[in-house]
Amino acid sequence: MNTPLDIVIMAAGKGTRMKSAIPKVLQQLAHQPLVQHVLDTAAQLQARQVVVVTGHGAEQVEAALARPDATGPRRLFVRQMPQLGTAHAVQQAVPVLGDDGIVVVLSGDVPLTEAATIEALVQACAGERLALLTLRMQDPFGYGRILRDAQGHVTRIVEQKDGTPEELATQEIYSGIMAAPARLLKDWLTRIDNHNAQQEYYLTDVVRLAVADGVPVVAHQIDDAVQVAGVNSPQQLAALERAFQQRTADRLMQAGVRLRDPARLDVRGALTCGQDVEIDINCIFEGTVTLGNRVRIGAHCVLANCTVADDAVIHPFTHVDGEKLGVEIGAGDLIGPFARLRPGARLGREVHIGNFVEVKKSKIAAQSKANHLAYIGDAEIGQRVNVGAGTITCNYDGANKHLTVIEDDVFIGSDTQLVAPVRVGRGATLGAGTTLTKDAPPDALTVSRAKQMTLPGWARPQKVKK
Repeated sequence: MNTPLDIVIMAAGKGTRMKSAIPKVLQQLAHQPLVQHVLDTAAQLQARQVVVVTGHGAEQVEAALARPDATGPRRLFVRQMPQLGTAHAVQQAVPVLGDDGIVVVLSGDVPLTEAATIEALVQACAGERLALLTLRMQDPFGYGRILRDAQGHVTRIVEQKDGTPEELATQEIYSGIMAAPARLLKDWLTRIDNHNAQQEYYLTDVVRLAVADGVPVVAHQIDDAVQVAGVNSPQQLAALERAFQQRTADRLMQAGVRLRDPARLDVRGALTCGQDVEIDINCIFEGTVTLGNRVRIGAHCVLANCTVADDAVIHPFTHVDGEKLGVEIGAGDLIGPFARLRPGARLGREVHIGNFVEVKKSKIAAQSKANHLAYIGDAEIGQRVNVGAGTITCNYDGANKHLTVIEDDVFIGSDTQLVAPVRVGRGATLGAGTTLTKDAPPDALTVSRAKQMTLPGWARPQKVKK
């Protein structure tokens, strides 16, 4: 179909039941705003433009959704002030909608509608019909009901507060999502009144008007309630979070990933896995994370914006946070437990980073290891280097960061401080307890220690009892 597609997202609601100062559509699901999920879906539909209708907290919503780039469909904001109902919301978008397209109306608090579902709805509309996304529910309380005539044709939608007991017994509900020819929708919006229990302008009244005008009304019915589930309370948000994570877990397992417990996984971004990946319980993945073949992730790990090469093992309670610089973990690396890799960490193959070791903005070449209690920041470390327990690169002078260079085959004894800028030559050894303030030459032992003294007869001070 070559008909242009315009998408209207209603995002003006306050969300009183959320009991939050944050607008409802900015409440987070999988670490991003509800409405961002809707925008991401819209981007898959090759729409001409997306019009976001804001109202409550408009400045906050618009600032959160503003884009520095120009990729994807054009994004516009219009405001609904005051909020007088769903039809009134869509009316605000009319001035920026062309007459030549199909308009799809979505809700900013219904985040998990799939692009394929909306595409099917657009096909049902075909630029000639009013198409409604519907669902049969055992307990339809709160939703508008689809009413049909004896022949099964949709005649109107009745809202919960306006329906008779007979009408409300209907189990087919309207999801709040529709597709309509723009030229017809614009006309219907001018004819809607607020003569109802809520004294609001209902978008659902377009069904009655379409029938009156002889325009076919079709229902595209799905059986997946999660796709049309909205968020009005913290409980509903939590339930949808778990539904989202379960679906993510199912997709990963279908691709061959071994999850120790699918109910204890949180993916809050894009996770890509190779073959035979194993993930233990209570792991969190944020941003963009790529796991190579045969990678094993231990329990209670957090990984964000990083790549993990083949055969690497991330032991439990490890925290990897690449932020903007990213983190690279090499093939066969052993990381953790209780390790922390910060932005700019670049590890070669078969590197060992052990418990309570922190690495930040540093390159560590193949087969080097820091197994215990170390801080490595702003450093370049060669191959086969041993970093002893308690070692610190003193990279910060209070104003600027400085580089530490450690060449291949260096052995650094425990409790060593390297005061940057400083270089340790190839094959050098630093004795335990050394404070290095000048370059250490290659293939030599460098040590700096105070002379050991013993004071015989010395007694500890005693507290005087009062």
